[in-house]
Amino acid sequence: MAIDDLLRSGRIRREAVSAAEIRQALRLADRDLRVARKLMAEEPDWGFAVAYNAVLQAARAFMFARGYRPASAEGHKNPFAFLGTALGKEHTDLVSYFDRMRNKRNQAMYAMAGRIAETEARNLLTKATEFVRTIHRLVKEAS
Repeated sequence: MAIDDLLRSGRIRREAVSAAEIRQALRLADRDLRVARKLMAEEPDWGFAVAYNAVLQAARAFMFARGYRPASAEGHKNPFAFLGTALGKEHTDLVSYFDRMRNKRNQAMYAMAGRIAETEARNLLTKATEFVRTIHRLVKEAS
């Protein structure tokens, strides 16, 4: 799906976002990574959820830096649709992975707590840490 398709369908919208809001989203991503690391040993499902939130905040920062904002409906799904288009084919597998983790997080939070294994949570944290680092770099390059 192209960015124009996401715009036409109302999943994202063009909007000038302040540098302060971009920085805030990146700060939240960094904070969530720190908190996820602390939670991992005792509560891997919560560590997983917080690591996922770091990815979501970084994805939002990336969108903001490019002049877009996700629609409020499907607010977790739309940033990943945007990433899939904006980051290009070399990141398709990673974006797909994060989207699967979005679904898993939703199930763990609302349907069945305790479903996330520590190994899976730590794997997400590793990928989230790398992703947030990449987004910091991409946002810096764009400014």
